Amino acid sequence: MVSGAEVVRGRWRGRRVGVLSGGLSSEREISERSARAAAGALRARGYDVREIAVGRDVARTLEDHGIEVAFNALHGRYGEDGCIQGLLEVMGIPYTGAGVLGSALAMDKWLAKQILLAAGVPTPRGAMVGRHGNDALPAVPLPAVVKPRGEGSSNGVSMVRDPGALEGAIALACRYDADVIVEEYVPGREVTVAILEGRALAAMEVVPLGDELHTYDVKYTPGRERFVLPAPLGALYPRALEIALATHRALFAGSYSRVDLRVREDGAMFVLECNTLPGLHELGWFPAMARHAGIELEDLIERLLDLAAVHVRETRLGGGAVA
Repeated sequence: MVSGAEVVRGRWRGRRVGVLSGGLSSEREISERSARAAAGALRARGYDVREIAVGRDVARTLEDHGIEVAFNALHGRYGEDGCIQGLLEVMGIPYTGAGVLGSALAMDKWLAKQILLAAGVPTPRGAMVGRHGNDALPAVPLPAVVKPRGEGSSNGVSMVRDPGALEGAIALACRYDADVIVEEYVPGREVTVAILEGRALAAMEVVPLGDELHTYDVKYTPGRERFVLPAPLGALYPRALEIALATHRALFAGSYSRVDLRVREDGAMFVLECNTLPGLHELGWFPAMARHAGIELEDLIERLLDLAAVHVRETRLGGGAVA
């Protein structure tokens, strides 16, 4: 175990911190929870914090508040997919989390799957239908999981056991994205791993109560999930950490992420997704694993802020990079 206080540098003390909250996605409410936790922790540490309600005018809002560094507590579309990251890069405002490329790759479940397969990281078989996929229903073995290509918090996700239900599940997912992934269901346990600064902090098993899937309601309703920390994987535990780290690196996931896996009874593991801005709210899985590794919430939040950066190096024609 390592104490979070040992590695907190307070790099941005004395600067005005904007905690980005809300946003334009279906995960707005969850973002507000994460933002409250982050803002509260930073204020307790003496930071000059402004909570920024993110809308279409966010660039003007950041300028009006004189924001010097951004703590990105957004989730989902526009906040976790490279959009807000690109804006902050252009404005020259350092921000927490992954850069433009890593954010975009991890949020795009189809591209992420192709990259993981190329990197030799196991992930469930799947097919894409919709605007950029096939028109015909895919021949994926049932049961299958149907999910939007670029959505989070399990919005629009369904389990399909009957072939007759597949079309309806795809229609539901299409409410969130024009492209839909139909993926082979992997029976077994769900395990999630927290990654911080290139280190796997812990693996935790998450058991949904009263539901087979980790739906939106299950994830964000107290008492609907049971957590087993550390995950009871026995000799397989290091393998889960290894696969999660390989996923994080392959997707350029930045300073921290949470990687979700399914573990079959025979020990085979498959990556479901990589979250580059995992929830930091009271029910968040990432803070629970950080705490298990000896990092309390205030230390975790300040440490994430320490890692805020502008990732794109400005260049000039014929002149190389600008210092």
